[in-house]
Amino acid sequence: MVSTDKAQAQQPPAPAKKLKILMRSSWGTDDPTRASFVFSHGLALADAGHNVQIFLTAEATYLMRKATVDAVKPVGWPPLTETMEKIVAKRIPVFA
Repeated sequence: MVSTDKAQAQQPPAPAKKLKILMRSSWGTDDPTRASFVFSHGLALADAGHNVQIFLTAEATYLMRKATVDAVKPVGWPPLTETMEKIVAKRIPVFA
């Protein structure tokens, strides 16, 4: 007879549920740290295997311009240029 501990250890773990996540932000260049959060967090969730989409409203729509992205340097986080390159490489959709 197999103990319950061994039987549970032999079963494969249940697959993690893949979530569909829509992230929205309206933070723009007036607060570069908050403006970059939606991209950094979206990238982390995509790296974890979830389906992520980013939706920008109000001031955040200016972040769709390369010149603006190049100028955004959040405090304590990588420059937005680096994060956006990873967002594009992962093919995470960004809507404005």
